[in-house]
Amino acid sequence: MRSWIARVALIPVMLWVVATLGFFLLRAVPGGPFDRERAAASREVEAALKARYHWDEPLWRQYLRYLGNLARGDLGPSLKYRNHSVNDLLGQTVPVSLSLGAMAFGVAMGLGIPIGAVAALGRYRWADRVASLLTLVGVCIPVFVLGPFLILVAGLWLEWLPVALWGHWNHAVLPTLTLGLYFAARVSRWMREGMQEVLKSPHVQAARAKGLSETVVVVRHALPVALLPVISYAGPMLADLLTGSFVVENLFQIPGTGAFFINSFFSRDYTMMIGMILFYSLLLQVLNLGSDLLLRWVDPRIRA
Repeated sequence: MRSWIARVALIPVMLWVVATLGFFLLRAVPGGPFDRERAAASREVEAALKARYHWDEPLWRQYLRYLGNLARGDLGPSLKYRNHSVNDLLGQTVPVSLSLGAMAFGVAMGLGIPIGAVAALGRYRWADRVASLLTLVGVCIPVFVLGPFLILVAGLWLEWLPVALWGHWNHAVLPTLTLGLYFAARVSRWMREGMQEVLKSPHVQAARAKGLSETVVVVRHALPVALLPVISYAGPMLADLLTGSFVVENLFQIPGTGAFFINSFFSRDYTMMIGMILFYSLLLQVLNLGSDLLLRWVDPRIRA
């Protein structure tokens, strides 16, 4: 119990480390967010902009001001979208990315687990060969290749689905498949390897020796243990999916966090960049903790 409390208490410390590194590293990069104003306006305008965002203060004072705002949950104003704060932009874009990631997670698990289990149960048979081939293809094809292929076939040739924007349920089909199929192949590989190892374990052999049916042996005795590698992988995978794939969101013109994150790099929007990094870091730590708790609940050996 103490270890879990320590892990929860460590989350704010890790966020402080990420915020500190991001703050100083981004300011060490040549250039700044007001370079365009410097070229197009007078020095008085540039000085007014720096005073507005407190960039005329010493670096240590800027850092303390940022930490104080961060402690209140204020990520600061966006330096590119100057009528909005980082909190406002995340509030608008994060729900879209979370929706896309949750649907893609369902596709990845819904396809990867059954395919991996079937491949393991039919080892060296046609089912294993077909499943292994599909998994290999899925692992080798990145999203920036799979996405345009689905757009070309299902969107332009067959005209079944829209290829961009986000508003109706059919807008989510192609980006969800693009993300979900990419991760389903990895889930399938973890599931196949885990199931193959479990089927050779002593407790499964003992269950078969008792005369239990193969269905009972697989579902009750083999499947829960075989899911352990998948559960371990689910935490970071879900974090990647919930924050949205930057490539997929830009490819399908989805108004999620991806476009803002990429634009913040080009425009040197430091507050937006650090805010996105902090959000991803928090999500990753929470989901990893959740996957460890789920592992503890599934595997009695961990509880012991």
